[in-house]
Amino acid sequence: MKIKEILNTKRPVFSFEFFPPKDSAGFESLFQTIESLKPLAPAFVSVTYGAGGSSRHKTIDLVGRIKNDVGIEAMAHLTCVGHSRDEIGEVLKELEAKGIENVLALRGDPPQGQEHFVAHENGFKYANELTEFIKHNYSFCLGVAGYPEVHPESSNPVSDIENLKRKVSAGADFIITQLFFNNDHYFDFVTRVRAAGITVPVIPGIMPILNLKQTIRFTQMCQAEIPVDLMNKMEAVKDDTEAVKQIGIDHAAQQCRNLLDGGAPGIHFYTLNRSNATLAIMETLKSDFL
Repeated sequence: MKIKEILNTKRPVFSFEFFPPKDSAGFESLFQTIESLKPLAPAFVSVTYGAGGSSRHKTIDLVGRIKNDVGIEAMAHLTCVGHSRDEIGEVLKELEAKGIENVLALRGDPPQGQEHFVAHENGFKYANELTEFIKHNYSFCLGVAGYPEVHPESSNPVSDIENLKRKVSAGADFIITQLFFNNDHYFDFVTRVRAAGITVPVIPGIMPILNLKQTIRFTQMCQAEIPVDLMNKMEAVKDDTEAVKQIGIDHAAQQCRNLLDGGAPGIHFYTLNRSNATLAIMETLKSDFL
């Protein structure tokens, strides 16, 4: 089922993001995670795509297995990095053959060791070009990324929204945001998106802080702010792993509740292939939103 149809018939929607594991043990662990989350009846799950297509076949295999074997709607991430138009077409045909109906169209990050994104000579330079190519040649439902705190490479918030509008105009059906920890950024972002004439749903992306050092690395990469009061709480117990996790889960749960109360169409959880934190958050939400 196409995600745009799900969003039209059900609110709120809850979804989870996974990444392709490196080995068979990782796949076994991931499917245990998926099975533990399945009772929550996620509207869909998404599977990331490695830099330069490094996990291309794993992504295709994983979304196919999740949809056809596990029985959960699945969305494949697809990036421009390192691919020609023909190679991207091959990926899309493989996804079609597995019955996949949803794709998240991304420019993608430069491969490890490469400082700047360099487009393939026969490929795409921007996500809007990839989105337009897919829209004109295939029947996928398309999602794109949004950045409540502005894309790290964007010169300013205005140009960032202009870039997003180009992606939506090219054929995107919904937006999933980068992670954030301050809901004001999301609500301000949605206000600016609507003022620009963008009407598609904007699904907030949430990742509970379970490891402070790891999260700081993530936030430095995507330039997301950790609120001072949250950071102070975590710094005070930084040597207590379980205490850090509980603070992160409590904060994310409050974020989700506030976002849904404020009109967000759902929540997209960045799970890092683990289930415990997401299960704990959903437990706090189920009485009101499930």
